[in-house]
Amino acid sequence: MNTNKTHIATILDDLFVAIPEGKVEMRDDRIEKKWSETILAFELAKFPVTQELYQMVIGENPSVDQHPNKPVESVSWVDALKFCNALSELFDLTPCYTIVSESDITFDISSNGYRLPTEAEWQYACQEGTNAIRYGELDAIAWYVENSGRALQEVGQKTSNRWGLFDMLGNTWEWCSDVYDETVYGSYRVLRGGGWCDEERSVMATTRRRSHPVAFKIDDLGFRIGRNGA
Repeated sequence: MNTNKTHIATILDDLFVAIPEGKVEMRDDRIEKKWSETILAFELAKFPVTQELYQMVIGENPSVDQHPNKPVESVSWVDALKFCNALSELFDLTPCYTIVSESDITFDISSNGYRLPTEAEWQYACQEGTNAIRYGELDAIAWYVENSGRALQEVGQKTSNRWGLFDMLGNTWEWCSDVYDETVYGSYRVLRGGGWCDEERSVMATTRRRSHPVAFKIDDLGFRIGRNGA
């Protein structure tokens, strides 16, 4: 194993948290809809993908505010998928995404490779299996406009949730696998969690946003990786 791959393997060895099976109550205030999702056991990274890890896998760092231990940002949804596939292939796993072109992508959630969480998985993990809008007092758990100094911060400095996940709220929004509402928004994908420049009202486990999967890249949007449970 080459030095770079060894370093990546060391990071991955301590990165993932086992998330138990359960159910999550979802809602969309825009369309006044509520629904329930069943969650199978899976694994989710403790932190958003850092710039260090992204650069080791992809070979470049697109972030505006560069620091190895800050979340990678200014990445599109498709960029996040390409990272997941590259990381899977590095360790001889089956990629979850088949990318024919940026507009022709299929997702196989049963593959053993790395992937983005689904929106339901993300919310369930953030809420620790509860229905709470936050997993603690906001200043203790999240970087947002009132305490971030209007800048991106290094991962893991705030208090984790009960399941050991850090920065689920604040610092950077996180891409999820799902289409938001194909009938109204076409291919727009879901993003969750709130960012360093957001007001308190946006930094909640239930807040849903969406944007274009290719064109949208901004300095408070990154991603977190998951994989199926062992």
